[in-house]
Amino acid sequence: METPIEHVRLVRFGPFEANFTTGELRKHGIRLKLQDQPLQVLKMLLARPGQLVTREEIRQTLWPSGTFVDFDNGLNAAVNRLREALGDSAENQKLVETLPRRGYRFIGAMDDTAPTGLRGQLTASPQSARPPATVGAADTAGSGVRRLIGKRLKVIAAASLIIAVIGAAAYLEFRRRTPVLTAKDTIVLADFTNSTGDPVFDGTLRQGLSVQLEQSPFLRTISDHEIQQTLPMMGQSPDAKLTPEIAREICLRTGSAAVLDGSIAQIGTQYLLTLKAFSCANGELLASTEAEGSDKSHVLDALGKATSEIRNKLGESLSTVQKFDRPLELATTSSLGALQAYSLGRKTMGVNNDSAAAVPFFQRAIRLDPNFAMAYARLGTCYVNVGQLSLGNESIKKAYELRERVSEREKFYIESHYYEYVTGDLEKAGRTYELWTHVYPRDSWPHANLGVIYSELGQMEKALEQFREAVRMEDVGLYFTDLAEVYVDLNRIEEAQATVKEAQAKNFNTYGLHLIQYLVAFLQDDAAGMTQQLSAVGEAGTEDVPLALEADTAAYLGRLGDARELSRRAVTSAERAEEKETAATYEVGAAMREALFGNAGKARQRAAAALALSRGRDVQCNAALVLAIAGDMAQAQALGDDLAKRFPEDTEVQFDCLPTLDGQRALSRNDASRAIMLLHGAAPTEMGIGRLYPVYVRGEAYLAAHKCIEAAAEFQKILEHRGIVFNQPFGALAHLELGRAYAMQGNREKAHVKYQDFLALWKDADPDLPILKQAKAEYAKL
Repeated sequence: METPIEHVRLVRFGPFEANFTTGELRKHGIRLKLQDQPLQVLKMLLARPGQLVTREEIRQTLWPSGTFVDFDNGLNAAVNRLREALGDSAENQKLVETLPRRGYRFIGAMDDTAPTGLRGQLTASPQSARPPATVGAADTAGSGVRRLIGKRLKVIAAASLIIAVIGAAAYLEFRRRTPVLTAKDTIVLADFTNSTGDPVFDGTLRQGLSVQLEQSPFLRTISDHEIQQTLPMMGQSPDAKLTPEIAREICLRTGSAAVLDGSIAQIGTQYLLTLKAFSCANGELLASTEAEGSDKSHVLDALGKATSEIRNKLGESLSTVQKFDRPLELATTSSLGALQAYSLGRKTMGVNNDSAAAVPFFQRAIRLDPNFAMAYARLGTCYVNVGQLSLGNESIKKAYELRERVSEREKFYIESHYYEYVTGDLEKAGRTYELWTHVYPRDSWPHANLGVIYSELGQMEKALEQFREAVRMEDVGLYFTDLAEVYVDLNRIEEAQATVKEAQAKNFNTYGLHLIQYLVAFLQDDAAGMTQQLSAVGEAGTEDVPLALEADTAAYLGRLGDARELSRRAVTSAERAEEKETAATYEVGAAMREALFGNAGKARQRAAAALALSRGRDVQCNAALVLAIAGDMAQAQALGDDLAKRFPEDTEVQFDCLPTLDGQRALSRNDASRAIMLLHGAAPTEMGIGRLYPVYVRGEAYLAAHKCIEAAAEFQKILEHRGIVFNQPFGALAHLELGRAYAMQGNREKAHVKYQDFLALWKDADPDLPILKQAKAEYAKL
């Protein structure tokens, strides 16, 4: 009988043990490095040992309908990685047999005797596990049956009367009951009225109340972003105190249903907390509750109790209140001072959109409470936002270690960020965001982050769907930026421009939107528009970004001398801001230009300078690629081996960096056939993480193998997706390489056109560039 795949738990075969509950494969007890897709293939094979598992079955499981991926290359890469982990190979098939054009089957010996083996893991349904029903002796006689029926009828009649009475009472109570909120309503949190004179409660209690309400899948509070953009329309400062009057006006302007006011008063040594919910429409009191704290240290306890009660009174079911109600001192912190610092950090990070300025607040929160998990998580996010990835990963990892202390919603935040940034496992991050959207269907943030994950995986249509949903749920400038960017990736420029205009009409004028407009201007060859957008983003303290953009654009046009100077200034600016990883990113980008343009010596120097600044994942990966192009094979391999060891679960490293690096190394050794094979491993994510650079290297490999038709197809793909490639130098070089492919085919007319396109693009290029000299010589021969 065929084993349902979902029932496979733990399987042993030979020296191997596959645990599909924990997602681990071990050999002699030692855990092997194996990513999710190869492990899923193994699971399907082990569920039907000796039987064919078709390629189509695997496709439907790993890449369901609508997934934007090169299936054949993705499946081949997954099977090759599985075989590598098992010590198997296509030439010597001991465990996994290939049935050409059909699929695969497992041909190894299964361990039937192990009590935790496959055959012992079929889970019986609850019904089949029950013992058969028995009939009592009294139920076998007819008179006994009649007596039983008679008793049951009397019981039913009595129960019906009781139900009717209860129902009538409930109806009368319902008629008397004040209407409460529905699952579609939103509420506005006012600032607490603090009559104690103690400033530690200012902002702190509202933050604590917000954290408690965020646990609810029923209630949704208007976000600080929405409040920030509404206040100026009212003639108020974006950081104005949210008095009950101001909060009610915000409530009306945002179409919300209620305002939740809070107050704290001191009576002797005790503290009295009061929460009141008012209708925005008519000011009617909808619900209220009070709680007392015996002293200052118990104020947060009282706040948690009051919040739970108000949630229930506003219409949330008691079952969800109980399920999603972790006490505030456990979910967040028991320290008022730490919560106050955390509140200031969130305001600075979210409302003021200043991650760098928020860092000291979160650091203070952690000093006051070293077990404050969400403070670590927010601190890590701030570091990531300003480009300090190593520091960010350290903080997020610490938050992950403390995640059992937080609420369910905060756990989603921590785990998703941990998978995305620390382990780099984008598939796990995506699954976490998906679950988040189901448990908290009114949260917009997981939709936006899921869109980012899909974008990085190259699944642009799915990313578009998530960004649209995020924008539909909540007006946030960042969401509009993400939506516009994915439109550009899909070459839907008009829709990208319409999205930017819509954001501007809503008074969003974010940094990211200016960068999108720069990108659109670049794609439309609008030099004046590019200059206009650069002036808008080149504010004090962020001048490194426009400098780096200008450097890439200058290099795209062949003006390498200008690019060198602009990159030098960008690096200096980033170092001045103490952002070493950002500076290293600019250095390694400059190194890649030198390598692609034929300046191997300078490429090696810039790569070394980048590595001296940072050994971060992205910097090291790109430096290894540069060194492979520039001929330093030993150092390139050493860097690659170190990446494989440090990032065994990282999607970018395993499915983009290493396959591309291995392919480039093989190409540099003149082994074009092997390079082509290795580069197929980067195919599933080449549109996303790879931003089509693996396609460029694969095109080069096809040219080296004299497969001119295949080479032309790869370079044409780059030219057809300019929105993804943007102003990277290989996007310009693709014109030249396509011309070379046409020339190799003997198609002189098409070759002539492509060489002309390249030379027109580089009409103002530095004349001494090795690749330009070579291109001119080749064109002359045409």
